[in-house]
Amino acid sequence: MNDAYGSLGKVGIGTPQANPTVEAEIAILLPRTCTIHVTRLTSSAIEPEQRLREYLLNVQRSLRAFDTLRPDVFGFACTGSSYLLGAREEQRLIDSAQSTFGYRVETAARAIVWSFARMTVRRIAVVAPYPADLIAAADSYWAQAGIEIVRTVRIPTRTADTRGIYELGSEQVATALADLRCDDVDAVLVSGTGLPSLPAIRQYTRGVPVVSSNLCLAARLLDLHGRVDWLEVGSPFIRGWQQRLDEALTSREE
Repeated sequence: MNDAYGSLGKVGIGTPQANPTVEAEIAILLPRTCTIHVTRLTSSAIEPEQRLREYLLNVQRSLRAFDTLRPDVFGFACTGSSYLLGAREEQRLIDSAQSTFGYRVETAARAIVWSFARMTVRRIAVVAPYPADLIAAADSYWAQAGIEIVRTVRIPTRTADTRGIYELGSEQVATALADLRCDDVDAVLVSGTGLPSLPAIRQYTRGVPVVSSNLCLAARLLDLHGRVDWLEVGSPFIRGWQQRLDEALTSREE
């Protein structure tokens, strides 16, 4: 298939059906020489937690929407699905998808685990816009991964439906980070692919690294594609992302 615009490879992304953030942040995070190919993760479930589960349970349906396109790697950009289904079921579904389609598939949650290992992180603070049940599921996921959550700050949403996350902006993340005690943690995780966070992460200067779901996923996809040379040593930060963020924000203001 034609690679005229993607000398660094084709990156597939699956984003929740109403999520407005994933495509924008992945485009900022990845080098321009990657091409990004997006499929929607869909569910008709009314109940938010069931909808999140179905995104991952039905991931092969989303991948089939690529038709004959074969990405070099594919990223599942929804952490809530992994939290609710748990790491074992997540692994089974990823293994099955990889076997069916023949390319590497990774989830945002597993990418965060990989990022923490790369940074030698064991104790974290979490900033998340989730309802209580989803925060509890996330706590269990991280405990099973050997990560200790020292504290969690919840960013409130207008509605209990997780779609309310899409109404938030990076300014809410910046406020949560400013109020967060972090002297006893190795890193801060901003969890939730629908939560815009890159401007707040860039502005954070209190010494503890801050990562997000989308940031970790983009880095892991480069790693799986054999392009770890694009990553800063010992971190999941991709070279040049801040400049690409500036370009995106400048374009928005013009």
